[in-house]
Amino acid sequence: QVQIIESGGGLVQAGGSLRLSCAASGRTDDLIYYVMGWFRQSPGKDREFVGRIGWDSGLRYLSESVKGRFSVSRDKATKTLYLQMNNLKPEDSGVYYCAAGRSPAGRGTTSQEYGSWGRGTQVTVSS
Repeated sequence: QVQIIESGGGLVQAGGSLRLSCAASGRTDDLIYYVMGWFRQSPGKDREFVGRIGWDSGLRYLSESVKGRFSVSRDKATKTLYLQMNNLKPEDSGVYYCAAGRSPAGRGTTSQEYGSWGRGTQVTVSS
């Protein structure tokens, strides 16, 4: 099992940037089989897919709502996943979750494809 912990959230003005990190621990040798994802959830809304990356392949996919502003990357040496968020908007506010899914059946864009979740980190974008 892979455990993951997010960090890096905070308060930022619209147009600003933040970088979230997600540190993996546990059976990290198994990460080659995993897809790592980012989701977010704001009050009263369902958890929303933000982006994903294949740990071994590096294949990335971002939701349309963040494409061109956000990017997903990983550092294999430090077992860390990143979400770089630029040109933030107030509607980007929410709790951001890192997730790990072993060999998901689909594209890794739904929460059901992930078995390990971090506790979340709050991102607040002021207008």
